[in-house]
Amino acid sequence: MFIHNCLLSLMNLTNCWNYTSIDKNKKICTRSRFKKFFIFLFIQGYDILISNTIYFMRLFMSYHIQDFIRIIAQLRDPNNGCPWDLKQNYRSMITCLIEETYEVIEAIEQNNMSDLKEELGDLLLQVVFFSQLATEDQYFTFDDVVHTVTEKILRRHPHVFGEQKASNADEALENWNKAKASEYIQKGHQSILDNIPHAFPALKRAEKLQKRCAKIGFDWNNVNPVIAKVQEELEEVKQEYQTNPINQTKIEEEIGDLLFAVVNLSRHLKCNPEESLRKANKKFERRFRAVEQKLREAHKTFENTSLTEMDIFWDEVKRDEITQTTQGK
Repeated sequence: MFIHNCLLSLMNLTNCWNYTSIDKNKKICTRSRFKKFFIFLFIQGYDILISNTIYFMRLFMSYHIQDFIRIIAQLRDPNNGCPWDLKQNYRSMITCLIEETYEVIEAIEQNNMSDLKEELGDLLLQVVFFSQLATEDQYFTFDDVVHTVTEKILRRHPHVFGEQKASNADEALENWNKAKASEYIQKGHQSILDNIPHAFPALKRAEKLQKRCAKIGFDWNNVNPVIAKVQEELEEVKQEYQTNPINQTKIEEEIGDLLFAVVNLSRHLKCNPEESLRKANKKFERRFRAVEQKLREAHKTFENTSLTEMDIFWDEVKRDEITQTTQGK
């Protein structure tokens, strides 16, 4: 108990102390944020932990990125790491990466800064975890990742860190694209469509493909032929649907062409198709939940309600939204 009290007294002397780790031998490594040396305190005969598992404790200061990197490395330690983390590899973590990215987007769209802070941390975890895998395989380290992206930012902002000028956002974007195009040439790409990841969401990849082609002039000059193309693709879907028997493979192909044309229309109308669809999803969900509420208020269930009745409730919800929007103005 005496040793324990001495330890607490020492740590209360300053706000600079931060536990880094407690190992299986009950060896506490205490790091100072401001001093350039380490104090190693050895505790003998005092049972600090219930088990020999390594715990990381926050006492007075926030953790820093190097602490976090060490923690992830410890999770991957072959002898004392976490069994689940040790099982993971590049491919198994893809799902986690995608999910965390969309959770960041969700927090932004809901304007929830508390959630955003947490979700950005979860996304950072993915970056550090992948970097740890690469470190173990001797490909690169987290520091290499930071160095690479820093060089890229410096290189693609010559109007800030170089001699070029950019008086507005459009000129800044033009400088960015010129630097990016130069990088493509240096990397030996054979097509302007190279380096568009196949793992992109389909709508996003369609938009990227179309934008690349538009840069070299392979694009309509106005929106009218784009609208005509959407109508043409819709007619082809109808034609395939009316064939007997229906060729499902052909239907999927025509639906794909229709979606590609709709993405092109969105691009010409300066709309983000992914964002537009997300908003449509949220609107549908909001209205359907309101329909469910109206059914409950009417003491009805879906099983004893006809489609016609549900359509009536749906129209009521739409009218209510329009009224609220009008009154809000």
